Amino acid sequence: MRVRTFGLFYVACVILILETRPLRAQWIPQDEQRIRWVSAEKNSRIRRPPGIRPETVVSEQPVSVQQFLPLDAAIRLALENSEVIRVLTGTGAVSSGTTVYDTAVAVGEIDIAKAQFDPVLRANSAYQHSEFPFLNAAGNDLTGVAASSNDASVTLLDRNQTGGQAVLSAGNRFEPTDGDGFTTRNRPRLELSYSQPLLAGAGLRANRTAIVIARLRTEQSFFRYKGSMQNLVFGVISAYWQLVRARTELWAREQQVELLEVTLRSRLARANAELDSRASTAQAQVSLSLAKATRLSARANVLQSEAALRNIMGVPPENDRRLVPSTPPTLQRIEFDWNEIVSTAQALDPELVELNLVLRADEERLVQRKNVARPAVSADALYSWNGLSGQLAGGGRIGDPGLGENTSWSMGITFSVPLSLRESRAAVRSQELILARDRAAIQQHLHQLEHDLATVLRSTEQNLAQYDAYREARDAAWTSVKLQRAERGTGRTNVLNELLAITDWANTVASEAQALTAYNTDLARLELQTATILDTHGIRFTEERFGAVGPHGIMTEDIRHYPRSLKAESESSRYQDSGQPAEDAFGLKKDESEAGDQDRPADENEQG
Repeated sequence: MRVRTFGLFYVACVILILETRPLRAQWIPQDEQRIRWVSAEKNSRIRRPPGIRPETVVSEQPVSVQQFLPLDAAIRLALENSEVIRVLTGTGAVSSGTTVYDTAVAVGEIDIAKAQFDPVLRANSAYQHSEFPFLNAAGNDLTGVAASSNDASVTLLDRNQTGGQAVLSAGNRFEPTDGDGFTTRNRPRLELSYSQPLLAGAGLRANRTAIVIARLRTEQSFFRYKGSMQNLVFGVISAYWQLVRARTELWAREQQVELLEVTLRSRLARANAELDSRASTAQAQVSLSLAKATRLSARANVLQSEAALRNIMGVPPENDRRLVPSTPPTLQRIEFDWNEIVSTAQALDPELVELNLVLRADEERLVQRKNVARPAVSADALYSWNGLSGQLAGGGRIGDPGLGENTSWSMGITFSVPLSLRESRAAVRSQELILARDRAAIQQHLHQLEHDLATVLRSTEQNLAQYDAYREARDAAWTSVKLQRAERGTGRTNVLNELLAITDWANTVASEAQALTAYNTDLARLELQTATILDTHGIRFTEERFGAVGPHGIMTEDIRHYPRSLKAESESSRYQDSGQPAEDAFGLKKDESEAGDQDRPADENEQG
């Protein structure tokens, strides 16, 4: 009989496996025996239509429509398009990897850390039925004995912030048949237990470490976002002045070509009249050709500088309009208090604040690891009540006894400790070294911060002084050009002197623009390094909120509102809008004799 039973069981298992094999083949993946991939076109699902073809230096119909852009408007436009923060990289802009959503994402980690203290409710109900073979009294046959029961329980667990855990459990075991004088029987029970760590795992600070660290990470995320936003604003300002410089240099190269064309025509006329040598004409032609190549490079630099400004502002590379900066650069000399700017930078620099937050988080981890390194000692208490009720075989019924009857309780202390504590002490030692590393990183950043401030301060003074020198050289170069042109008719001037005077004048105009725009960029860089660039531009953060199901589920009275993103906004007007090209502030006249000190950027152009 036993052999036949096992044979039938084996056959049934084989049939089940064979019948379910097709189904298993559909749902259970087989071994990966080849490399599979989906085409790039199918994976690239999110796309956007291409914009207008950008203009180049060889475009047949260059864009002539101009759009004046003050610096305040450029900053506001960049803030509006700052869902992903961009940073300037020379002639372009790239993503910094920071978004407006990062800090809100980090806030969620705080609720996750708090969840360890949320009460937990467990409930279960299970019905069991079993049949066991039993040899009858005569000993000549096997009979089956059946037993069934239903177990149900409800348990509530709650962990407090000192490390203790309380458990309240209620349950009942129902047996529909019983041979012990009952036809049906219930075994209700109620238990209350509490366990409190006394050394390892005890204490508010040790148990709240995860929450504190989560909050510190949220602060780190905020200051990382703030630092990226500061770099975005500085990048807009830097790209703006680069465009002003490029447009000024292009004007100078265009004037250089026009002056050299006049010189070449004059030399050709004198050579045809045999008043000058052909060598002088050839030299003038060489200078003109080189100037045209330089002008082409200057025009390409304007297009690239405008593209960099468009990129960091988050707008398309082309819109059939040329962006024309209309905020003139400032010339006002600003005196800085060295002690004040160093103190301000050390207090507000986002990267330095983030390093200090990392130190604080590691200090919390050290507290936690020291706590774990202590022996595990806990005080445990248990109180339970056991009941019994049911229907008697004779037809009577027995009720449950009271809660004060049939009770059990226990109290005790549990002690456990590894004899060497090698692992926990090594973790403490490693964490102490991490703290030392954090402090060293902070000291290095303070050291580097002061050096960076000194570099910017020197550069600021240098660029302003060079602007004055280049302005003086520009006036002298133009005087030389006029004298060489006046003596051309007398034949007393050498062609090389005239060509050199024209080239020197164009170079000084370009250098003058470079020095002054670099000075304005350095002023913004100093605000960046002292972490005041957002405040000086009136930029504030606005927290966007959205409705979402909270930790307590959908059974609450209303849907809670949670952080979604942080956006930067600015309504201030710090910079002047002249309503004309910013390069006009350099006194750009076709005839430099008309330009004088009245065309230089004045102090009233001070920005902010």
